[in-house]
Amino acid sequence: MPGDRPEDLRLLIRSRHPFIGIQTVDEQRAAELVERVATDMGLPLFEWSLTQGMRRRLPVGGAPMPNTTSAAGALVHVADLSQTAIYRFTSLGVHLREPVVERAFRDLYPVLSSRRSTLILIDAAAQLSEPLQRLIAPFNLSWPSEEELRQVVREAFREASALHRIKVTLTRKQSDALVQNLRGLTRTEALRILLSVMLDDQVLGPEDVPRILQAKRAVLSRTGILENVPVDVEPDQVGGLASLKAWLARRRRGFTNEARDFGLDPPRGVLLLRVQGCGKSLCARVVAADWQLPLLRLDPGVLYQKYVGESESRLRQALLQAEAMAPAVLWIDEIEKAFASASADSADGGLSQRMFGSFLTWMQDRRAPIFLIATANDISALPPELVRKGRFDEVFFVDLPEAAARMDIVRIHLRRRGRDPGDFDVEAIAGATEGFSGAEIEQAIVSALYAAFAEDRALDTATILDEIGRTRPLSQLMAERLAELRAWAAQRCVPAD
Repeated sequence: MPGDRPEDLRLLIRSRHPFIGIQTVDEQRAAELVERVATDMGLPLFEWSLTQGMRRRLPVGGAPMPNTTSAAGALVHVADLSQTAIYRFTSLGVHLREPVVERAFRDLYPVLSSRRSTLILIDAAAQLSEPLQRLIAPFNLSWPSEEELRQVVREAFREASALHRIKVTLTRKQSDALVQNLRGLTRTEALRILLSVMLDDQVLGPEDVPRILQAKRAVLSRTGILENVPVDVEPDQVGGLASLKAWLARRRRGFTNEARDFGLDPPRGVLLLRVQGCGKSLCARVVAADWQLPLLRLDPGVLYQKYVGESESRLRQALLQAEAMAPAVLWIDEIEKAFASASADSADGGLSQRMFGSFLTWMQDRRAPIFLIATANDISALPPELVRKGRFDEVFFVDLPEAAARMDIVRIHLRRRGRDPGDFDVEAIAGATEGFSGAEIEQAIVSALYAAFAEDRALDTATILDEIGRTRPLSQLMAERLAELRAWAAQRCVPAD
């Protein structure tokens, strides 16, 4: 697949591709790239948008051409021009669902080919039919690199300095952390965040590093695809899972240059089959915190959209954004929701199969240092291609905690709420919670706290045991389902504890 360097785009143009598609949310960066390539190749550049119509952009700008504000009119006008040129169309995809526009677009294919001209489509979410997609050569524009983001920092400093005297108090290490926190943003998004923190107090200092990360989380939350999850936990805040923790500890330095020089490939990821309530989110957060990497959460439920091509576009954007923020931990929660219907007889017109195929290809071919953590409640619902060896480094089964782990969990939640575990009979509490998940143990302690608070007295062991006695854990309510899950995992998974 073509890369995202200017020379890669030039190669596509020289290879006489009449149509090239750049799918990106960063329209400005894509437009600048096209202008740079047109200038380097000495070709005139025309641009079109629905609001402005068509006009010459390079080498000398021109006025909008008549009768070109409509997509069909612009495409017909391109067909009438005889010169070899590059044509940049922004947000044409939505109009290609109109029969007249689609026909004009198809008719243009042999015309451009004979002229050695190229029409470049820039779109945030091209919603094209499969026949049209086959006519368009894709060009993948990645997110801004580290060096580009450093340039954005300098640009923001110049703009802010024109308004106020900006004081910079960052060390080299803090500056590197600031740039790292900008990864996964467009140039425009990064510039606006930087200007905001600089103009707020006329200082760019260490306190702005976490502020930028917080602002980035807000930006990512608006996209609804990737979520940047806070990693405010430590390994000792998770009870049990000794085998999984030891496995992860051995791979802690797997993304370092020393590991590469030693002949090691970076760790790829793990699939966690677990009983509900057994710490899926904590596992992902602990890995990211322990390895000092950002944690990105991909919700499979937000990928599927109603328009043709939009679902695949959202998956591609999410994976490209994750790669831009690498090294990172990518957490896909309840992965069976995304790909359980990727079977030959699915009723979604092959969408799930295409999504599944794209994801498998990315898993197999990715070069960016991304550690994938996928959790599943029902692994039997997943296509077998996903769980075979090589996709994940290991498949772990996270069962209900044993007695020792339950004691750890009780101590953790007591400390978290300001209580000294030494004041409680932890062993008795752990014994009473046999068959409880970590989440159920936590809720029993919370319920006991409410009971003690309502009666205006101190929390004690008796109150916790009383609340435990009122609880019916999931292991009782769904005993048959749990037995099936354990039987399936017995010969297929590594125990996490």
